[in-house]
Amino acid sequence: MTATATEKKKIDGMFDAGAHYGLPKARRHPSTQKHIFGTKHKNDIIDLEQTEQLLERAKQYVRDLGRERKVLMFVGGKPESHRIIETTATNLEAPYCVGRWIGGTVTNFDEIKKRVARLQKLMSDKESGALSKYTKFERLQIDREIEKLHGMYAGLLPLQEKLPHALFVIDPRHEAIAVEEARTKNIPVVALASTDCDLTKIQYAIPANDAAAKSIAFFVEEIAAAYEEGLAEAKSQKTETPPRT
Repeated sequence: MTATATEKKKIDGMFDAGAHYGLPKARRHPSTQKHIFGTKHKNDIIDLEQTEQLLERAKQYVRDLGRERKVLMFVGGKPESHRIIETTATNLEAPYCVGRWIGGTVTNFDEIKKRVARLQKLMSDKESGALSKYTKFERLQIDREIEKLHGMYAGLLPLQEKLPHALFVIDPRHEAIAVEEARTKNIPVVALASTDCDLTKIQYAIPANDAAAKSIAFFVEEIAAAYEEGLAEAKSQKTETPPRT
């Protein structure tokens, strides 16, 4: 199948980002075999034409999530993904997790909600000046608690007491716990996954380099743009005046 001009431009962008670089053949997971173009210097090379098709499939799903005003949570524990995940999710007012995944974030959400609620209350009290009634030492202790809770749960504040409808994960092998929790709760997973990942566990796998910052940024921006398009369409439909009968 010959790629269209648009598809070729997208593939060129992925190539420039180094998305075609897989891992050493010895680390290849069998489920990625069909997405591998070849091997060079013992490293797998990913077939970007297939990646482009699967990326478009994932984007359509994410776009539909936005249209339906459903929540997409961004997950990226690898250091290379922290900045782009946090910045992108914050701009979208979407929940995110960078750094270590907190066990039970999805499967024990009732407990997680309590910690998030505690963070929200302390932050609100501090902003309103309600903490002025405490001693200097007590305020210091509260500030330390806020700092600790913020480091762990700040990305979950946009969840608003509801589980996400889907996860977008960078490297599902690295985020195996997050993926298993999502599977337990029947939450679909969209994932940027290299050649060492088990793609059978991912509903919307995007086979590509999940370790290089440039490649990660490329795919995060693509998924975020699709989600934002869906949200914009939902907002437009909501503000339209219904026709008179």
